[in-house]
Amino acid sequence: MLQFITHTTERYGYVEGAIAALNGGCKWIQLRMKEADPDEIRKAVDKLKPLCQEKGAILLLDDHVELTSQLDIDGVHLGKNDMPPAEARALIGEKYIIGGTANTFDDIKNLVAQGVDYIGLGPFRYTETKQNLSAIIGIEGYKNIISQCHAAGITTPIVAIGGIEPDDITAIMKAGLSGIALSGAILRSDNPTETTRKIITTLNNL
Repeated sequence: MLQFITHTTERYGYVEGAIAALNGGCKWIQLRMKEADPDEIRKAVDKLKPLCQEKGAILLLDDHVELTSQLDIDGVHLGKNDMPPAEARALIGEKYIIGGTANTFDDIKNLVAQGVDYIGLGPFRYTETKQNLSAIIGIEGYKNIISQCHAAGITTPIVAIGGIEPDDITAIMKAGLSGIALSGAILRSDNPTETTRKIITTLNNL
């Protein structure tokens, strides 16, 4: 599974980057617009929601729980400093996907107890797209945490996130992750659509 997380570059805005990933076959878009006001987010969703529906892709909103239900998109991703997932679930119900961010096995146990649908575990390495970065995990860290999850009977899908490059994908997936989340690796490439396509082919062949 590939999740594309939006950000802006000199070449691409939030929507343009997401469209490039969708055109490359990505089926999971997280619209992350940390500094944007609700009106800007609504405009972006108005453009992306029909495209995601047309392509059979999931559209998640980062952080904004109330907007997720107001705009009736697929779900929301909650960072460690956002609303607790259990509170979000009480607010918007079972209809929506709720994901959470983890940096440790203890974080994962907490998120699973709150009923998240998937977990973003990172950062894999340093990434410029996120401020206030948690401790770097790396391949050995992933192996260790996934091993602890298996021992604890945790089956919630776990997605690797944070500074991942295409060359890292095979090792990450062999460490037992359910998928990867990318942003910069796609948008910095010469052809984001073609890069997305190649990454999905790599994932499908593992």
